Amino acid sequence: MYSDIGLTKTSGVTGGPSWAGEFPVDVAPITLDADAFLAVFTDGYVPSGVVIAKVTATGRYAPYGGSSEEVQTVTITGTPTGGTYTLTFNGQTTAAIPYNATAAQVKTALEALSTIGAGNVTTAGGPHPGTAVTVTFVGTLANTNVAQMTANSAGLTGGSTPTVTVTTTTAGGTELGSAGTETARGHLLNDRQVRAGKHVDAALYYRGRVYEDLLPAGSLFDENARADLAASIYYDKVGA
Repeated sequence: MYSDIGLTKTSGVTGGPSWAGEFPVDVAPITLDADAFLAVFTDGYVPSGVVIAKVTATGRYAPYGGSSEEVQTVTITGTPTGGTYTLTFNGQTTAAIPYNATAAQVKTALEALSTIGAGNVTTAGGPHPGTAVTVTFVGTLANTNVAQMTANSAGLTGGSTPTVTVTTTTAGGTELGSAGTETARGHLLNDRQVRAGKHVDAALYYRGRVYEDLLPAGSLFDENARADLAASIYYDKVGA
């Protein structure tokens, strides 16, 4: 079993993946719940580095459940017919946003703030004023309980006391897993292929150094996983 999962002993990695740092490290033999992984990795291929959790009822391992991305909703009431408004996030205020802005225009205004930056929000809905715009925090702000934006409606004109409000629809950073999958236990050491109903032997990398920028896309790694594993894994970046 040990040779099959890339181990020569219960502690230590031989020829480990690029994201796994130098010794000392600790790994342990585990069993993957194939059906749980197929629900996330539908082609059956589970890449090395994926964050995994332990199912309380069975003792087998499943994908870490991850955590929520923050969603805030920008709503205009009072049917304005002209003017602009602004949004403020972490002390920085956007340029003027038109009363009838599209979701794309709101995105552009927010990404211009250094406290947000390009690629760190997505938007949907709109256009204003008839339809709210939802703002989802992603990228470096994903899975994080960010500050709620505030709005200044003073530039809106026409209508009946037009007002812009911001509400938090989904708080970021909330654990999404259950029955054990809400707690990260480590990283899958080697790639694995799973098939329905066939549990698979694997190895859990649970102590050592991890280069987080070398983890695969879709690794399920987030700030909550980092916190869960902080006592045993040191997260670093190549060249940092």
